[in-house]
Amino acid sequence: MYTFLLYFLLFIIYSFIGWIMEVLVFLFQERKFINRGFLIGPYCPIYGFCSVFMILTFHQYVDSPFVLFVMASLLCTVIEYVTSFIMEKLFNTRWWDYSNVPFNINGRVCLHNSVIFGILGCLLVYFVNPVIENFLRNIPSDLLMGLSTALLSIFIADNVTSFNIISRVKSTANTILKDSTEEITEKVKEILRTKSFFNRRLLDAFPDLKSIIKEKINNKKN
Repeated sequence: MYTFLLYFLLFIIYSFIGWIMEVLVFLFQERKFINRGFLIGPYCPIYGFCSVFMILTFHQYVDSPFVLFVMASLLCTVIEYVTSFIMEKLFNTRWWDYSNVPFNINGRVCLHNSVIFGILGCLLVYFVNPVIENFLRNIPSDLLMGLSTALLSIFIADNVTSFNIISRVKSTANTILKDSTEEITEKVKEILRTKSFFNRRLLDAFPDLKSIIKEKINNKKN
């Protein structure tokens, strides 16, 4: 249990660092702060999962930085592609699209990101994780387990809530195609204009959700 909670805490830390990087990139590109990510909290799990996976399995590559770079690039690229595919199938929504970026595969992954993933993977294994993991292992076990357990509870609740919100958007997008145009419009307005903080946060993080639903309305009209 201690080992599981230790690595879960590492997962949360790297998910949070990934969220910070996503926010900074968006801030640089759009000149405004957006709480990025599928979940409500400040973390992007894909970064946490890739990081923990590399920490646990890439020991045999530490003597060869180039091989480690290649393996990190491949791992993160595959996970990004699979995540994009699964989420699109689950929610009928493309969460990110690199179609306009050179050397992309189906708009789900691109060479530019793969290179960055490789560099970040090397920094993680050689420099970042040894410091963070050593710090966590020096925390009293009771405190570490209490903190990890609390964060795990929050993370599970966040996943349930976020999935429910996205399912509502998906459900509306599917259902409205069977109704009249007026009913479609009213249903979309009900979701997009809701006062719920969680819905506003999600639509801010993924503004394409609005255009996707509106496109469905336009297709219905035509």
